[in-house]
Amino acid sequence: MLENVREALDALIRQRGEDYSAISRLLGRNPAYIQQFIKRGTPRRLAEEDRLRLAAYFRVPEQQLGGQSSQAATPELVAVPRVEIDASAGPGALADVEAQGAPIAFDPVMLRGLGVKRTAALSIIRVAGGSMEPTLLDGDDILVDGDAVAPRSGGIYVLRLDGLLMVKRLILDRRGAWPIIRSDSDAYPDITGYDPALLSVIGRVIWCGRRMG
Repeated sequence: MLENVREALDALIRQRGEDYSAISRLLGRNPAYIQQFIKRGTPRRLAEEDRLRLAAYFRVPEQQLGGQSSQAATPELVAVPRVEIDASAGPGALADVEAQGAPIAFDPVMLRGLGVKRTAALSIIRVAGGSMEPTLLDGDDILVDGDAVAPRSGGIYVLRLDGLLMVKRLILDRRGAWPIIRSDSDAYPDITGYDPALLSVIGRVIWCGRRMG
């Protein structure tokens, strides 16, 4: 592949009646740069910026000079299943059955940026109620990472408390005791003094999607 790139660049230079030093200067490099690349293999690969500039100058596809094809450069989207049950942002909803619905596709690069380690642990849940306003609104779709179950103070989580499914913010106290379960709306009081055995963390909310209008 690398030999093909050198041969292709050499042929383009000859076809245009150019010389190695002129093309090197076009790139802002020392006069011997292109000759060393073609004849000696140094550098081993063209820098991306150099490749783009050469492709534009010779009016050829970037792939001809070693760039990725557009198909290869586009990562396959990750389909995240939708859980067809509301995570209450109010008093809580019964959560005995979780049936999968139509998935939502995400860019894997975006997911890595959100800290996702394992895409199989992801799910989409719809918010019901207004206790997390203005952060989350009734009807929002939230992306939940089921591997992120260790509470971070201030993080938003999907929880089960005594059989009820809810989405709330967890606040850790200074003693590291069981967290306070808090709504973002001041109209809803904190949940404290619950039996820790009745609480399970389903996952942390890492993204929110909202229909406009």
